[in-house]
Amino acid sequence: MNGAHDMGGVHGFGPVEPEPNEPAFHAEWERRAFAITVAMGATGEWNIDMSRVARENRSPADYLAKSYYELWFAGLEALLAARRLVSAEELAAGHARGSTRPVKRILAADEVDQVLSRGTVAVRESATRARFKPGDRVRARNLHPGGHTRLPRYVRGHLGTIERVHGCHVFPDSNAAGAGENPQWLYAVRFEGRELWGAESDPKLKVSVDAWEPYLEPA
Repeated sequence: MNGAHDMGGVHGFGPVEPEPNEPAFHAEWERRAFAITVAMGATGEWNIDMSRVARENRSPADYLAKSYYELWFAGLEALLAARRLVSAEELAAGHARGSTRPVKRILAADEVDQVLSRGTVAVRESATRARFKPGDRVRARNLHPGGHTRLPRYVRGHLGTIERVHGCHVFPDSNAAGAGENPQWLYAVRFEGRELWGAESDPKLKVSVDAWEPYLEPA
């Protein structure tokens, strides 16, 4: 979807200023928000792409007013409420008010290290051959979907070159909508800075974007 979360290549936000020796969490509540989100994701109530949508699918004013982990927590609240795992009254009160339905799986404390180190494998088998190969010139489609997509706006409509074929992976646009994994070939695509931002861009600048096959067309 087009939204405030798609900030790549956008002017007006100033330079990125990394914090020296930045900690993973700036407050204990951020650590808890992350932990609860991971634990609930392990229940199987939703997938990772649905989780991303829950954080992104909000008004620009709301999105830009929230910090990183405030967005995580807001997305978690939305997912829990949509699946009737919490009520509006419980969210307002900050604690449970009665029983709720059971979930499919529970992430036990002694399983956390193993689950996090294993990660989520999105590679899938494919019955089709990859349409593109390294060196092929392609154009990113000028898409403006109403649902989730991982194709950033700043590369849409622009020419690039296939750098690498990553294999066949879960297609997030479909997975986020609950329409199945619909595996698609995934590529690393290199774009020249001047192709994206015009003649005034640094001539040495190159940007690589991972793009699924439905996002691309032959140049």
